[in-house]
Amino acid sequence: MAALQEERFDSALLMIAQQSQGIEPLLDAVFSFLRRKTDFFTGAPPEMIAEKVMAAVKKQSDLADVTKSEKNKKRTQEDKKMEAARKAAALKAKEQEAINKAKALKKNEEVTKLKEAKKAKKTVSEPVEVGSDGAFDMDAADEKEVIEKEEEAAEAVDEEEEDKIPPPVGNGMVMEKYTWSQQLADLQIVVPVPEGTKTKQLKVDMTSSKLSVGMKGQEPILAGKFHKKILLDDSFWTLEDNKEVVFTLLKANQMEWWKCVVEGEPEIDTTKVNPENSKLGDLDGKAPSAPS
Repeated sequence: MAALQEERFDSALLMIAQQSQGIEPLLDAVFSFLRRKTDFFTGAPPEMIAEKVMAAVKKQSDLADVTKSEKNKKRTQEDKKMEAARKAAALKAKEQEAINKAKALKKNEEVTKLKEAKKAKKTVSEPVEVGSDGAFDMDAADEKEVIEKEEEAAEAVDEEEEDKIPPPVGNGMVMEKYTWSQQLADLQIVVPVPEGTKTKQLKVDMTSSKLSVGMKGQEPILAGKFHKKILLDDSFWTLEDNKEVVFTLLKANQMEWWKCVVEGEPEIDTTKVNPENSKLGDLDGKAPSAPS
C-alpha cells in the first residue's frame, strides 16, 4: 500500500521530467510551482524552509542507498544463478552434440545397409517383364525405399531437437544493442548508453506503434515499428544510473506474447514461453554493452 501511495504521481512526474530534459530544470519547475502557487517561501523563515528541503533530500537519499544495496545483492545472486545455468547449458550442449553424432552415424549405417541390400537384391533377381507394360523397375522401388527411410530418420531427429529447445529466458532475448523481456500484459526494454549520459543528451521518440531511442546527433540505437501496439499513456521510460534507458511498455492487447520488440528483429518461439519465466533479471548476464 505504501508503494502505491508513493507511486501515485509517477505518470505526471515522468511527463514533467521528460519535458524538462534535466534534473536542474525539473527542480526549478517544482520550486517555481511552490513559489507561485503556495506560501512555501513566504510562510516560514528561510532556515526552516532549508531544513525541510534538506530533510526531504536526506530521506530520499537514504532510501536510494537501501534500494541500491538491495539491487546489487540481487544482481550478485542472479549472476551466480546465470553462471550456473550457463555451465549447465554448455554441458548439455556437449552431451547433445555427442547424441547427434551417434544418431548421424547410426543413420549413415542404416542407409549403407539399405544400399547393400539393394545391390544384393539386384544380383538375385532381374526386373520381370509384365505383359506389354515392360519391366517392373526394381531399382526405382529400392531407391524410393532408401529415400523414405532417410526422410523419416531426418524428421525424427528434427522433432526431437525441437522438443529439446528451452523456453526463451525472461520470455525475451539479449540482442546486440539492447535486452528485452516480457510478461503477458507488458514488456521491458533496456538500452545501454555511454556511462555518465544525461537525459538531455538522449533523443527518444515513442508512439503507440513506433520507437526510436539513441543519443542526440547520432544514429538511433534502436528504431522501428513495434511488433504490436502499446498503450502510450500507460508506458514510460527512465534513465537509470546514467547508463541505461529502461522502457516499461503496456501492451494494447494484454493477452498475447510478443515475438520481438520491433519488426525485422530476431523472433522468439512464443510456444515455448513460460509465464513464470518473465523477469528481466533472469536474462543472461552477458547483456549488450553501451555504444561507443
